[in-house]
Amino acid sequence: MYTLTSVSKRYRRGKQTINALDSIDLTIDRGDQLVVQGPTGGGKSTLLQLLGGLDRPTTGSIVLDGTDLAKLSEAKLTKVRATTVGFVFQSWNLIPTLNARENVETALVPLGVRPGERRRRAAQALESVGLGERLTHLPGELSGGQQQRVAIARAIVKEPKVLLADEPTGNLDEDMRDEVMSVLESLWRERGLTFVMVTHDSAIARRAPRLAVIRKGRIKVSENAAA
Repeated sequence: MYTLTSVSKRYRRGKQTINALDSIDLTIDRGDQLVVQGPTGGGKSTLLQLLGGLDRPTTGSIVLDGTDLAKLSEAKLTKVRATTVGFVFQSWNLIPTLNARENVETALVPLGVRPGERRRRAAQALESVGLGERLTHLPGELSGGQQQRVAIARAIVKEPKVLLADEPTGNLDEDMRDEVMSVLESLWRERGLTFVMVTHDSAIARRAPRLAVIRKGRIKVSENAAA
């Protein structure tokens, strides 16, 4: 699904050049689950942004299903983000004045889905994350774990091939962390998603079949025998 070849990402900070990623090679197969760990500033979130087409590499290629994201126009990258990739972030970024179903529906508006179909698909997505009885609840009426599940439903309602998660349990306590991870892992298995997640949590990392560690812009991938 993904083939990254000699991918580098450099930023300028004043007179200093920061090598967020330094000529990395990485293959992520269809249906794979990969957890990415490493120190703050090591390049984890940069990698996720490149995989999702939110940023472009300074050098190298990022091939997704035969298409090099680095060479796409901004309009075509926007289409990839809208149709192929679902994003889940540490902050769930729900609109406080919209209820759970309406928040999920926002992912379908750019696709031109009709209102009735949006409502049906949003309700179905919320049901799949265990919130079928909370469709009309506002974010302020939901717990942190429930709000993150709404955000997950928003990410998967467009039926993406790829799910990218950046510290999705970072704002949750241990019980809610396990609850959200169970939802994510179930969706990964049931939908055959390619799932890449950044986390600082070693307990979560131990659950994944593959672990990538990024330090100083370099990457090392290992198989997780315990998963």
